[in-house]
Amino acid sequence: IWNERTFDSKYIKVLRNMLDRVGLTDVGIIAADGDWSIANSLITDPHLNDSVQVIGAHYPGTTTVPQALKTQKKLWSSEDYSTFNDEVGGGCWARILNQNYVNGQMTATIAWNLVASYYEELPFGKDGLMTAQEPWSGNYVVESPIWITAHSTQFTQPGWTYLKTVGHLSQGGSYVALTDGYGNLTVVIETMAHDHSICIRPPLPPFNVTSQNATFQLKGSFASIKELQVWRSHFDFKSKKHLLFDKLTPVKLLDGSFTLNLAEDEVYTLTTIRTGQKGSFPEPPPSARFPKAYKDNFDIRNPPFSEAPNFADQTGVFEYYINLTDPGSHAFTLRQVVTERPITWAADSDQTVSVIGDYLWQNVTVTCDVFMENVKSGGVFVAVRVDKGGQSIRSAKGVFFWVFANGLYRVTNDLAGQTVLAEGASGTGVFGWYNLSLSVKGQSASGMLDGRQLWKIAEVSAPKNGWAAIGTQSFELAQFDNFAVLAE
Repeated sequence: IWNERTFDSKYIKVLRNMLDRVGLTDVGIIAADGDWSIANSLITDPHLNDSVQVIGAHYPGTTTVPQALKTQKKLWSSEDYSTFNDEVGGGCWARILNQNYVNGQMTATIAWNLVASYYEELPFGKDGLMTAQEPWSGNYVVESPIWITAHSTQFTQPGWTYLKTVGHLSQGGSYVALTDGYGNLTVVIETMAHDHSICIRPPLPPFNVTSQNATFQLKGSFASIKELQVWRSHFDFKSKKHLLFDKLTPVKLLDGSFTLNLAEDEVYTLTTIRTGQKGSFPEPPPSARFPKAYKDNFDIRNPPFSEAPNFADQTGVFEYYINLTDPGSHAFTLRQVVTERPITWAADSDQTVSVIGDYLWQNVTVTCDVFMENVKSGGVFVAVRVDKGGQSIRSAKGVFFWVFANGLYRVTNDLAGQTVLAEGASGTGVFGWYNLSLSVKGQSASGMLDGRQLWKIAEVSAPKNGWAAIGTQSFELAQFDNFAVLAE
Protein backbone atom coordinates (compact mmCIF):
# COMPACT_ATOMS: atom_id res chain seq x y z
CA ILE A 1 0.00 0.00 0.00
CA TRP A 2 0.98 3.67 -0.29
CA ASN A 3 2.76 2.99 -3.55
CA GLU A 4 6.15 4.78 -3.76
CA ARG A 5 5.09 7.59 -1.42
CA THR A 6 6.03 8.54 2.11
CA PHE A 7 4.11 6.08 4.24
CA ASP A 8 1.50 7.12 6.80
CA SER A 9 1.82 5.04 9.97
CA LYS A 10 -1.59 6.15 11.26
CA TYR A 11 -3.30 5.14 8.02
CA ILE A 12 -1.69 1.68 8.08
CA LYS A 13 -2.78 1.06 11.68
CA VAL A 14 -6.33 2.24 10.98
CA LEU A 15 -6.49 -0.01 7.92
CA ARG A 16 -5.33 -2.99 9.97
CA ASN A 17 -7.97 -2.32 12.60
CA MET A 18 -10.72 -2.02 10.00
CA LEU A 19 -9.68 -5.24 8.24
CA ASP A 20 -9.75 -7.09 11.55
CA ARG A 21 -13.10 -5.56 12.50
CA VAL A 22 -14.82 -6.93 9.38
CA GLY A 23 -13.28 -10.37 9.76
CA LEU A 24 -10.43 -10.04 7.24
CA THR A 25 -7.77 -11.06 9.71
CA ASP A 26 -6.06 -13.25 7.11
CA VAL A 27 -5.53 -10.31 4.76
CA GLY A 28 -1.99 -9.05 5.32
CA ILE A 29 -0.64 -5.57 4.74
CA ILE A 30 2.50 -5.11 2.65
CA ALA A 31 4.23 -1.81 3.33
CA ALA A 32 5.39 0.55 2.15
CA ASP A 33 6.24 -0.16 -1.51
CA GLY A 34 9.11 2.30 -1.64
CA ASP A 35 12.41 1.73 0.11
CA TRP A 36 13.17 -0.08 3.38
CA SER A 37 12.72 2.99 5.61
CA ILE A 38 9.50 1.72 7.22
CA ALA A 39 11.65 -0.83 9.06
CA ASN A 40 12.85 1.84 11.49
CA SER A 41 9.26 2.72 12.38
CA LEU A 42 8.31 -0.94 12.83
CA ILE A 43 11.09 -1.32 15.37
CA THR A 44 9.99 1.69 17.42
CA ASP A 45 6.19 1.36 17.04
CA PRO A 46 4.77 -1.98 18.30
CA HIS A 47 1.28 -1.21 16.97
CA LEU A 48 2.61 -0.50 13.49
CA ASN A 49 4.79 -3.60 13.71
CA ASP A 50 1.72 -5.73 14.48
CA SER A 51 -0.16 -4.13 11.59
CA VAL A 52 2.35 -5.00 8.86
CA GLN A 53 2.86 -8.56 7.68
CA VAL A 54 5.44 -8.00 4.95
CA ILE A 55 7.96 -5.26 4.24
CA GLY A 56 7.84 -4.58 0.53
CA ALA A 57 10.44 -2.55 -1.36
CA HIS A 58 10.60 -1.49 -5.00
CA TYR A 59 13.68 -2.16 -7.14
CA PRO A 60 15.93 -2.97 -4.17
CA GLY A 61 18.90 -3.95 -6.32
CA THR A 62 18.89 -7.38 -4.57
CA THR A 63 19.94 -5.84 -1.24
CA THR A 64 18.21 -4.96 2.00
CA VAL A 65 19.23 -3.08 5.16
CA PRO A 66 20.03 -4.34 8.68
CA GLN A 67 16.90 -2.69 10.16
CA ALA A 68 14.65 -4.67 7.81
CA LEU A 69 16.34 -7.92 8.79
CA LYS A 70 16.05 -6.96 12.44
CA THR A 71 12.24 -6.81 12.23
CA GLN A 72 12.17 -10.53 11.30
CA LYS A 73 9.32 -9.73 8.93
CA LYS A 74 8.96 -11.38 5.55
CA LEU A 75 10.84 -9.27 3.00
CA TRP A 76 9.56 -8.91 -0.55
CA SER A 77 10.70 -7.15 -3.64
CA SER A 78 7.14 -5.98 -4.17
CA GLU A 79 7.91 -4.42 -7.55
CA ASP A 80 10.91 -5.27 -9.67
CA TYR A 81 12.18 -5.86 -13.20
CA SER A 82 10.44 -3.18 -15.40
CA THR A 83 13.05 -4.02 -18.02
CA PHE A 84 12.84 -4.38 -21.81
CA ASN A 85 12.06 -8.03 -22.38
CA ASP A 86 14.87 -8.96 -24.74
CA GLU A 87 17.57 -11.45 -23.75
CA VAL A 88 19.29 -8.92 -21.46
CA GLY A 89 15.91 -8.49 -19.79
CA GLY A 90 15.77 -12.26 -19.37
CA GLY A 91 19.23 -12.14 -17.83
CA CYS A 92 18.15 -9.37 -15.45
CA TRP A 93 15.19 -11.48 -14.34
CA ALA A 94 17.34 -14.60 -13.86
CA ARG A 95 19.88 -12.74 -11.73
CA ILE A 96 17.44 -10.92 -9.44
CA LEU A 97 15.15 -13.94 -8.95
CA ASN A 98 18.09 -15.68 -7.31
CA GLN A 99 20.00 -12.80 -5.78
CA ASN A 100 17.03 -11.03 -4.20
CA TYR A 101 17.15 -13.91 -1.74
CA VAL A 102 20.88 -14.59 -1.74
CA ASN A 103 21.78 -10.94 -1.04
CA GLY A 104 18.61 -9.59 0.53
CA GLN A 105 16.66 -12.57 1.94
CA MET A 106 13.60 -11.52 -0.07
CA THR A 107 11.27 -14.48 -0.44
CA ALA A 108 9.10 -12.99 -3.19
CA THR A 109 9.88 -11.00 -6.31
CA ILE A 110 6.99 -9.41 -8.18
CA ALA A 111 7.61 -8.38 -11.79
CA TRP A 112 6.16 -5.21 -13.23
CA ASN A 113 4.58 -6.13 -15.49
CA LEU A 114 3.35 -9.56 -16.41
CA VAL A 115 2.30 -8.87 -20.01
CA ALA A 116 3.23 -5.74 -21.97
CA SER A 117 -0.19 -5.00 -23.48
CA TYR A 118 0.13 -1.31 -24.24
CA TYR A 119 1.52 0.69 -27.16
CA GLU A 120 5.26 0.12 -27.40
CA GLU A 121 6.01 3.85 -27.70
CA LEU A 122 4.45 4.54 -24.31
CA PRO A 123 6.87 4.72 -21.36
CA PHE A 124 8.30 1.31 -20.43
CA GLY A 125 7.44 -0.20 -23.82
CA LYS A 126 7.75 -4.01 -23.86
CA ASP A 127 8.66 -4.09 -20.17
CA GLY A 128 6.58 -7.20 -19.49
CA LEU A 129 7.59 -10.82 -19.10
CA MET A 130 5.93 -11.33 -22.48
CA THR A 131 4.40 -9.03 -25.11
CA ALA A 132 0.84 -8.84 -26.45
CA GLN A 133 0.46 -5.27 -27.69
CA GLU A 134 -1.62 -5.75 -30.83
CA PRO A 135 -5.22 -6.70 -30.01
CA TRP A 136 -6.16 -5.80 -33.60
CA SER A 137 -3.83 -8.49 -35.00
CA GLY A 138 -3.77 -10.95 -32.10
CA ASN A 139 0.01 -11.17 -32.27
CA TYR A 140 1.90 -12.03 -29.10
CA VAL A 141 5.49 -12.95 -28.28
CA VAL A 142 6.58 -15.34 -25.54
CA GLU A 143 9.77 -13.61 -24.49
CA SER A 144 12.82 -15.03 -22.67
CA PRO A 145 11.71 -13.89 -19.16
CA ILE A 146 8.78 -16.33 -19.37
CA TRP A 147 11.15 -19.28 -19.67
CA ILE A 148 13.43 -17.90 -16.97
CA THR A 149 10.38 -17.73 -14.69
CA ALA A 150 9.68 -21.40 -15.41
CA HIS A 151 13.06 -22.36 -13.95
CA SER A 152 11.63 -21.49 -10.53
CA THR A 153 7.85 -21.64 -10.75
CA GLN A 154 7.55 -25.08 -12.35
CA PHE A 155 9.58 -26.66 -9.57
CA THR A 156 8.42 -24.85 -6.46
CA GLN A 157 5.07 -23.87 -4.99
CA PRO A 158 3.84 -21.33 -2.44
CA GLY A 159 4.80 -22.75 0.94
CA TRP A 160 8.21 -24.03 -0.13
CA THR A 161 11.08 -22.59 1.89
CA TYR A 162 14.61 -21.55 1.02
CA LEU A 163 17.47 -23.50 2.54
CA LYS A 164 20.10 -21.53 4.40
CA THR A 165 22.83 -22.98 2.21
CA VAL A 166 22.53 -20.50 -0.66
CA GLY A 167 25.13 -18.10 -1.96
CA HIS A 168 27.47 -16.94 -4.69
CA LEU A 169 29.61 -19.15 -6.89
CA SER A 170 33.37 -18.66 -6.71
CA GLN A 171 33.66 -17.46 -10.32
CA GLY A 172 30.47 -15.43 -10.34
CA GLY A 173 26.80 -16.25 -10.35
CA SER A 174 24.56 -17.53 -7.60
CA TYR A 175 22.52 -20.49 -6.43
CA VAL A 176 19.46 -21.03 -4.28
CA ALA A 177 17.87 -24.20 -2.95
CA LEU A 178 14.28 -24.73 -1.87
CA THR A 179 12.30 -27.59 -0.36
CA ASP A 180 8.69 -28.45 0.29
CA GLY A 181 9.65 -30.02 3.61
CA TYR A 182 8.62 -33.47 2.39
CA GLY A 183 11.83 -34.56 0.69
CA ASN A 184 11.63 -32.60 -2.56
CA LEU A 185 14.50 -30.33 -3.50
CA THR A 186 14.95 -27.69 -6.21
CA VAL A 187 18.25 -25.92 -6.90
CA VAL A 188 18.35 -22.91 -9.26
CA ILE A 189 21.72 -21.64 -10.52
CA GLU A 190 22.45 -18.54 -12.61
CA THR A 191 25.71 -17.32 -14.12
CA MET A 192 24.55 -14.15 -15.86
CA ALA A 193 27.32 -11.73 -16.84
CA HIS A 194 27.11 -8.09 -15.81
CA ASP A 195 26.40 -6.61 -19.25
CA HIS A 196 23.87 -9.35 -20.01
CA SER A 197 21.76 -8.91 -16.85
CA ILE A 198 21.36 -5.16 -16.43
CA CYS A 199 17.94 -4.13 -15.14
CA ILE A 200 16.37 -0.75 -15.76
CA ARG A 201 17.09 0.19 -12.13
CA PRO A 202 19.01 0.54 -9.91
CA PRO A 203 22.55 0.87 -11.38
CA LEU A 204 24.37 -2.44 -11.35
CA PRO A 205 27.83 -2.42 -9.73
CA PRO A 206 30.57 -4.19 -11.73
CA PHE A 207 31.25 -7.89 -11.25
CA ASN A 208 32.84 -10.70 -13.22
CA VAL A 209 31.58 -14.13 -14.24
CA THR A 210 33.73 -16.81 -15.88
CA SER A 211 33.21 -20.45 -16.82
CA GLN A 212 33.64 -22.78 -13.86
CA ASN A 213 33.10 -26.23 -12.46
CA ALA A 214 30.82 -26.21 -9.44
CA THR A 215 30.42 -29.16 -7.11
CA PHE A 216 27.36 -29.46 -4.89
CA GLN A 217 27.18 -31.76 -1.88
CA LEU A 218 23.75 -32.72 -0.57
CA LYS A 219 23.60 -33.47 3.11
CA GLY A 220 21.12 -34.54 5.73
CA SER A 221 17.85 -35.91 4.39
CA PHE A 222 18.88 -34.98 0.84
CA ALA A 223 22.05 -37.10 0.88
CA SER A 224 20.10 -40.14 -0.30
CA ILE A 225 18.92 -38.49 -3.53
CA LYS A 226 20.28 -40.50 -6.45
CA GLU A 227 19.09 -38.44 -9.41
CA LEU A 228 17.99 -34.90 -10.23
CA GLN A 229 16.06 -33.67 -13.26
CA VAL A 230 17.96 -30.98 -15.17
CA TRP A 231 16.62 -27.95 -17.06
CA ARG A 232 18.92 -25.43 -18.72
CA SER A 233 18.81 -22.07 -20.47
CA HIS A 234 21.83 -20.66 -22.28
CA PHE A 235 22.02 -17.14 -23.66
CA ASP A 236 24.49 -16.98 -26.56
CA PHE A 237 24.95 -13.27 -27.21
CA LYS A 238 27.49 -13.89 -29.98
CA SER A 239 25.49 -16.19 -32.24
CA LYS A 240 22.10 -14.93 -30.98
CA LYS A 241 21.04 -18.60 -30.86
CA HIS A 242 19.63 -18.76 -27.37
CA LEU A 243 18.49 -22.07 -25.87
CA LEU A 244 15.71 -21.54 -23.36
CA PHE A 245 14.34 -23.98 -20.82
CA ASP A 246 15.67 -27.18 -22.39
CA LYS A 247 15.33 -30.50 -20.59
CA LEU A 248 18.67 -32.29 -20.30
CA THR A 249 19.61 -35.79 -19.24
CA PRO A 250 19.10 -36.25 -15.48
CA VAL A 251 22.25 -35.97 -13.41
CA LYS A 252 23.32 -38.96 -11.32
CA LEU A 253 24.53 -38.26 -7.79
CA LEU A 254 27.34 -40.14 -6.08
CA ASP A 255 27.13 -40.00 -2.31
CA GLY A 256 24.90 -36.96 -2.64
CA SER A 257 27.37 -35.09 -4.84
CA PHE A 258 27.26 -33.76 -8.39
CA THR A 259 29.42 -31.42 -10.47
CA LEU A 260 28.33 -29.07 -13.23
CA ASN A 261 30.39 -27.30 -15.85
CA LEU A 262 28.86 -23.84 -15.87
CA ALA A 263 29.42 -21.41 -18.74
CA GLU A 264 28.62 -17.72 -18.65
CA ASP A 265 25.01 -16.62 -19.11
CA GLU A 266 23.34 -19.85 -18.08
CA VAL A 267 20.45 -20.83 -15.82
CA TYR A 268 20.12 -24.34 -14.43
CA THR A 269 17.38 -26.00 -12.44
CA LEU A 270 18.14 -29.31 -10.75
CA THR A 271 15.17 -30.84 -9.05
CA THR A 272 13.44 -33.92 -7.72
CA ILE A 273 10.23 -32.67 -9.36
CA ARG A 274 9.45 -34.66 -12.50
CA THR A 275 6.44 -32.76 -13.79
CA GLY A 276 8.29 -29.93 -15.54
CA GLN A 277 7.50 -29.33 -19.19
CA LYS A 278 8.45 -26.77 -21.81
CA GLY A 279 4.86 -26.40 -22.81
CA SER A 280 3.63 -25.09 -26.11
CA PHE A 281 1.45 -22.35 -27.50
CA PRO A 282 -0.31 -21.77 -30.80
CA GLU A 283 1.59 -19.96 -33.50
CA PRO A 284 0.54 -16.34 -33.02
CA PRO A 285 -0.98 -14.35 -35.87
CA PRO A 286 1.58 -12.21 -37.70
CA SER A 287 2.36 -8.79 -36.33
CA ALA A 288 0.64 -5.89 -38.08
CA ARG A 289 0.52 -2.13 -37.74
CA PHE A 290 -2.71 -0.61 -36.47
CA PRO A 291 -5.20 -0.47 -39.38
CA LYS A 292 -5.14 2.82 -41.25
CA ALA A 293 -8.93 2.83 -41.47
CA TYR A 294 -10.66 2.13 -38.16
CA LYS A 295 -14.19 2.70 -36.84
CA ASP A 296 -15.93 2.01 -33.54
CA ASN A 297 -19.56 2.83 -32.73
CA PHE A 298 -19.23 1.29 -29.25
CA ASP A 299 -22.42 -0.73 -29.75
CA ILE A 300 -21.78 -3.60 -27.39
CA ARG A 301 -24.29 -5.22 -25.07
CA ASN A 302 -22.15 -7.75 -23.24
CA PRO A 303 -20.39 -6.63 -21.19
CA PRO A 304 -21.99 -3.17 -21.33
CA PHE A 305 -19.55 -1.55 -18.90
CA SER A 306 -16.08 -2.29 -20.21
CA GLU A 307 -13.28 -0.33 -21.79
CA ALA A 308 -13.18 0.11 -25.54
CA PRO A 309 -10.66 -2.08 -27.35
CA ASN A 310 -7.49 -0.45 -28.72
CA PHE A 311 -8.00 2.78 -26.74
CA ALA A 312 -5.26 3.30 -24.15
CA ASP A 313 -6.57 5.45 -21.30
CA GLN A 314 -3.83 7.75 -20.03
CA THR A 315 -5.91 9.54 -17.40
CA GLY A 316 -9.57 9.02 -16.62
CA VAL A 317 -11.64 5.96 -17.42
CA PHE A 318 -13.62 5.62 -20.64
CA GLU A 319 -16.25 2.88 -20.52
CA TYR A 320 -19.08 1.64 -22.69
CA TYR A 321 -22.32 3.28 -21.67
CA ILE A 322 -25.96 2.42 -22.30
CA ASN A 323 -27.82 5.68 -22.88
CA LEU A 324 -31.37 4.90 -21.80
CA THR A 325 -32.49 8.45 -22.61
CA ASP A 326 -31.40 8.12 -26.23
CA PRO A 327 -32.48 4.77 -27.67
CA GLY A 328 -31.68 5.94 -31.20
CA SER A 329 -28.32 6.42 -32.90
CA HIS A 330 -26.51 7.07 -29.62
CA ALA A 331 -27.97 4.30 -27.50
CA PHE A 332 -24.49 2.89 -26.89
CA THR A 333 -21.61 5.31 -26.38
CA LEU A 334 -18.19 5.60 -24.82
CA ARG A 335 -18.45 7.68 -21.66
CA GLN A 336 -15.82 9.42 -19.58
CA VAL A 337 -16.91 8.46 -16.07
CA VAL A 338 -14.30 9.86 -13.66
CA THR A 339 -15.46 13.24 -12.34
CA GLU A 340 -12.60 14.03 -9.95
CA ARG A 341 -8.87 13.91 -10.52
CA PRO A 342 -7.73 10.83 -8.58
CA ILE A 343 -4.65 10.54 -6.42
CA THR A 344 -2.12 9.62 -9.07
CA TRP A 345 1.14 7.77 -9.01
CA ALA A 346 2.83 9.90 -11.69
CA ALA A 347 2.39 13.42 -13.03
CA ASP A 348 -0.85 12.71 -14.87
CA SER A 349 -2.58 15.40 -16.87
CA ASP A 350 -5.26 17.75 -15.57
CA GLN A 351 -7.80 16.30 -17.99
CA THR A 352 -8.78 12.89 -19.29
CA VAL A 353 -7.26 11.53 -22.49
CA SER A 354 -7.22 8.22 -24.30
CA VAL A 355 -4.90 7.51 -27.24
CA ILE A 356 -5.37 5.08 -30.09
CA GLY A 357 -3.74 4.05 -33.35
CA ASP A 358 -0.22 4.05 -34.71
CA TYR A 359 2.48 6.30 -33.29
CA LEU A 360 4.00 6.68 -36.77
CA TRP A 361 0.85 8.23 -38.23
CA GLN A 362 1.43 11.64 -39.83
CA ASN A 363 -1.43 12.51 -42.20
CA VAL A 364 -4.65 11.63 -40.39
CA THR A 365 -8.35 12.44 -40.28
CA VAL A 366 -10.30 11.63 -37.13
CA THR A 367 -14.04 12.10 -36.67
CA CYS A 368 -16.20 11.56 -33.62
CA ASP A 369 -19.61 12.45 -32.23
CA VAL A 370 -19.30 14.21 -28.88
CA PHE A 371 -21.72 15.07 -26.08
CA MET A 372 -20.93 17.39 -23.15
CA GLU A 373 -22.65 17.07 -19.77
CA ASN A 374 -20.88 19.68 -17.65
CA VAL A 375 -23.04 22.82 -17.82
CA LYS A 376 -20.53 25.30 -16.42
CA SER A 377 -17.22 24.24 -17.90
CA GLY A 378 -17.78 21.28 -20.18
CA GLY A 379 -15.28 20.64 -22.93
CA VAL A 380 -14.14 17.77 -25.16
CA PHE A 381 -11.48 17.27 -27.82
CA VAL A 382 -10.29 15.06 -30.62
CA ALA A 383 -6.60 15.04 -31.48
CA VAL A 384 -3.95 13.67 -33.83
CA ARG A 385 -0.15 13.41 -33.75
CA VAL A 386 -0.20 13.02 -29.97
CA ASP A 387 3.44 12.34 -29.19
CA LYS A 388 3.48 11.28 -25.52
CA GLY A 389 1.56 9.18 -23.04
CA GLY A 390 1.78 7.49 -19.67
CA GLN A 391 3.73 9.41 -17.07
CA SER A 392 4.78 11.89 -19.79
CA ILE A 393 1.23 12.73 -20.86
CA ARG A 394 1.22 16.13 -19.15
CA SER A 395 3.75 17.42 -21.71
CA ALA A 396 2.11 15.78 -24.74
CA LYS A 397 2.06 17.77 -27.95
CA GLY A 398 -0.07 17.28 -31.04
CA VAL A 399 -3.01 18.95 -32.72
CA PHE A 400 -5.97 19.19 -30.33
CA PHE A 401 -9.41 20.38 -31.52
CA TRP A 402 -11.52 21.43 -28.51
CA VAL A 403 -15.16 22.51 -28.31
CA PHE A 404 -16.72 23.85 -25.14
CA ALA A 405 -20.13 24.12 -23.54
CA ASN A 406 -19.82 27.92 -23.54
CA GLY A 407 -20.07 28.05 -27.34
CA LEU A 408 -16.37 28.40 -28.15
CA TYR A 409 -13.71 26.27 -29.82
CA ARG A 410 -9.94 26.22 -29.54
CA VAL A 411 -7.12 24.52 -31.43
CA THR A 412 -3.96 23.90 -29.44
CA ASN A 413 -0.55 22.40 -30.13
CA ASP A 414 -0.42 20.73 -26.73
CA LEU A 415 -2.67 18.88 -24.30
CA ALA A 416 -2.11 21.50 -21.62
CA GLY A 417 -3.60 24.12 -23.94
CA GLN A 418 -0.72 26.58 -23.60
CA THR A 419 0.01 26.95 -27.33
CA VAL A 420 -3.15 28.17 -29.06
CA LEU A 421 -3.23 27.86 -32.86
CA ALA A 422 -6.80 29.08 -33.43
CA GLU A 423 -9.94 29.93 -31.48
CA GLY A 424 -13.40 31.38 -31.97
CA ALA A 425 -17.13 30.74 -31.75
CA SER A 426 -18.50 27.24 -32.25
CA GLY A 427 -22.08 27.47 -31.02
CA THR A 428 -21.68 24.27 -29.04
CA GLY A 429 -23.42 23.62 -25.72
CA VAL A 430 -24.35 20.89 -23.27
CA PHE A 431 -26.73 17.96 -23.79
CA GLY A 432 -26.48 17.97 -27.56
CA TRP A 433 -24.57 15.78 -29.99
CA TYR A 434 -21.97 17.32 -32.30
CA ASN A 435 -19.80 15.76 -34.96
CA LEU A 436 -16.14 16.83 -34.87
CA SER A 437 -13.68 16.20 -37.70
CA LEU A 438 -9.98 16.98 -37.54
CA SER A 439 -7.62 16.55 -40.50
CA VAL A 440 -3.88 17.07 -40.59
CA LYS A 441 -1.76 16.65 -43.72
CA GLY A 442 1.81 17.84 -43.83
CA GLN A 443 1.82 21.23 -42.12
CA SER A 444 -1.84 21.94 -42.89
CA ALA A 445 -4.67 21.29 -40.43
CA SER A 446 -8.42 21.92 -40.51
CA GLY A 447 -11.43 21.24 -38.35
CA MET A 448 -15.11 20.72 -39.12
CA LEU A 449 -18.17 20.91 -36.89
CA ASP A 450 -21.31 19.12 -38.09
CA GLY A 451 -20.03 19.10 -41.64
CA ARG A 452 -18.98 22.75 -41.95
CA GLN A 453 -15.39 23.94 -41.84
CA LEU A 454 -14.76 25.84 -38.62
CA TRP A 455 -11.07 26.61 -38.95
CA LYS A 456 -7.96 26.00 -41.06
CA ILE A 457 -4.27 26.40 -40.23
CA ALA A 458 -1.50 26.50 -42.84
CA GLU A 459 1.51 25.81 -40.61
CA VAL A 460 1.66 23.05 -38.02
CA SER A 461 5.36 22.27 -37.78
CA ALA A 462 5.43 19.80 -34.89
CA PRO A 463 5.07 17.11 -33.88
CA LYS A 464 5.56 15.14 -37.08
CA ASN A 465 3.68 12.02 -35.98
CA GLY A 466 1.75 10.43 -33.14
CA TRP A 467 -1.47 8.76 -32.02
CA ALA A 468 -5.06 9.89 -32.40
CA ALA A 469 -6.85 10.75 -29.16
CA ILE A 470 -10.10 11.78 -27.51
CA GLY A 471 -10.62 13.41 -24.13
CA THR A 472 -12.25 16.05 -21.99
CA GLN A 473 -11.30 19.46 -20.63
CA SER A 474 -11.39 18.25 -17.03
CA PHE A 475 -12.51 15.22 -15.06
CA GLU A 476 -16.15 15.35 -16.09
CA LEU A 477 -18.97 13.35 -17.64
CA ALA A 478 -18.89 13.35 -21.44
CA GLN A 479 -19.81 10.92 -24.20
CA PHE A 480 -18.23 9.87 -27.47
CA ASP A 481 -19.73 7.87 -30.34
CA ASN A 482 -19.07 6.84 -33.94
CA PHE A 483 -15.32 7.27 -33.66
CA ALA A 484 -13.45 6.90 -36.96
CA VAL A 485 -9.87 7.46 -38.04
CA LEU A 486 -8.32 7.38 -41.49
CA ALA A 487 -4.55 7.58 -41.97
CA GLU A 488 -2.62 7.83 -45.23
